[in-house]
Amino acid sequence: MEKSNSVITESNNNNNIKTDADSGFVLEDVPHLSDYIPHLPTYPDPLQDNPSYSVVKQYYVNEDDTVAQQIVVHKNSSRGTHFRRAGPAQKVYFDSEEVYACIVTCGGLCPGLNTVIREIVCGLYNMYGVHRVQGIEGGYRGFYSRNTVPLTPKVVNDIHKRGGTILGTSYGGHDTSKIVDSIQDRGINQVYILGGYGTQKEAAMIFVEVRRRGLKVAVVGIPKTIDNDIPVIDKSIGFDTAVEEAQRAIDSAHVEAESTENGIGVVKLMGRCSGLIAMYATLASRDVDCCLIPESHFYLEGPGGLFEFIEKRLREQGHLVIVIAEGAGQELLPNHNSSNMNKRDASPMELPHDVGLWLSQQIKDHFAKCQKMTINLKYIDPTYMIRAIPSNASDNVHCTLLAQSAVHGAMAGYTGFTVGPVNGRNCYIPFHLINEGEKKVVITDRMWARLLASTHQPSFPNPQDITGEADERTDHQK
Repeated sequence: MEKSNSVITESNNNNNIKTDADSGFVLEDVPHLSDYIPHLPTYPDPLQDNPSYSVVKQYYVNEDDTVAQQIVVHKNSSRGTHFRRAGPAQKVYFDSEEVYACIVTCGGLCPGLNTVIREIVCGLYNMYGVHRVQGIEGGYRGFYSRNTVPLTPKVVNDIHKRGGTILGTSYGGHDTSKIVDSIQDRGINQVYILGGYGTQKEAAMIFVEVRRRGLKVAVVGIPKTIDNDIPVIDKSIGFDTAVEEAQRAIDSAHVEAESTENGIGVVKLMGRCSGLIAMYATLASRDVDCCLIPESHFYLEGPGGLFEFIEKRLREQGHLVIVIAEGAGQELLPNHNSSNMNKRDASPMELPHDVGLWLSQQIKDHFAKCQKMTINLKYIDPTYMIRAIPSNASDNVHCTLLAQSAVHGAMAGYTGFTVGPVNGRNCYIPFHLINEGEKKVVITDRMWARLLASTHQPSFPNPQDITGEADERTDHQK
């Protein structure tokens, strides 16, 4: 983009930030192959000769187009942080015949993985005339220990109708030097990496090593997490499908609960550190009486506690449905290990304890002990059913746009970035922003207030505060 005297560029191994001191404009730019490989030739974009796109006016994205991170601002506020808008460029840095691309999927399953694979392959073939695309089997370790799978539009034609990933996946197996050795030895020059927090962090390490060796290799990340806890972007692939499928579990729990006297349905949903799936599924359902998430602590006994709320709701309506995110209430469990909760792409051996089973047993024990009423409790955990299903229509469209944006970015010479929507527009986001922190439910925000208004559940104030208030009232009465 054009630089005036007020534009300052800061560049190091982790980021490339351009700022305009006069307007408060900050561009979190992404690396480009020309940053470390001088005198790279450019080629006309093949899309100009593609009849499917010739009818589109202003199809190419202007080099200066950016997307604002904050869409709601005050009239006197600065312009704030922006990202480079994704899309096709008028000039590309790869000749179609020289491109040798590979795709790898890592971490846990998620609806939409096969759709992304399909659209990367079809995008390369149909938009850019690239005919050499390989799938890496079995996650990162597949670069140096497994075979590759040739991918063509014919091979991937129907895979979006299936759940999982046709390439297979795994946790771990990341060895940066071995992976880049394999990329270099095979002559691969575009790498598309689908995965969550840990996978994207390791993709950044691959990019750094590729740049250190001076290789003309575009490293592109596509964020995948069903929990939707990746920062900056609006949503990740599979989230819409997960919320929709969670409705089936909630509906089943509601039917079970209202069909028996004092029926209680407990549904555990995904969300190690983030309660976004639980929150949106609750808002969509209208049948949930209480939603428990990691961001909002709760307690069981005493005034204002969960047990008191359950008793009250059972007396009022005769049944109850509770949704709990897998990361909620972990601090209440015996042998709690908080370190596992900080690993957003943890392996199955590092998952949090099953809080759903624990809570169900605590509720049963409480009512058995107090003998106030007899309950009938049913516990439902649809986690692996949700992870393994094909993506729905909304996610299929989202995956298509993500995959095509990733292909456009790689062909335009950008590298070391993740693609994702910001305020409804796909952008190129540097790895370091994706790998910093995590997106969570803000319990002081309007959305959580809407949930509380929908369920009429307590906000679970600190029991010490309640005890203190009670003591003050007692002292006053004395």
